[in-house]
Amino acid sequence: MTFVVTETCIKCKYMDCVEVCPVDCFHEGPNFLVIDPDECIDCTLCEPECPVEAIYSEDELPAGQEQFKSLNAELSRKWPVITEMGKAPADAKEWEGKPDKLRLLER
Repeated sequence: MTFVVTETCIKCKYMDCVEVCPVDCFHEGPNFLVIDPDECIDCTLCEPECPVEAIYSEDELPAGQEQFKSLNAELSRKWPVITEMGKAPADAKEWEGKPDKLRLLER
């Protein structure tokens, strides 16, 4: 099993989760983070660290977020690994809780 970063992270991209990951499975894109399913060890440490509740177990993905499982796998092969917490975007607070952000995902 793996954990999945969902739509809520888009344009928020807080990186609290990165600091606690023991296997460096997070990858960073322009305005989104993803988890490499081949590296994730299902330790559960990242899930409670996300301030916007964007990380879920693949078995507990909210309705409408199922496509993020394959999106995390795809983008983790393209984006670089991130091992340290960086700064969230300056306008991250403005994007918290906004729906329908998939169209805003920068690849």
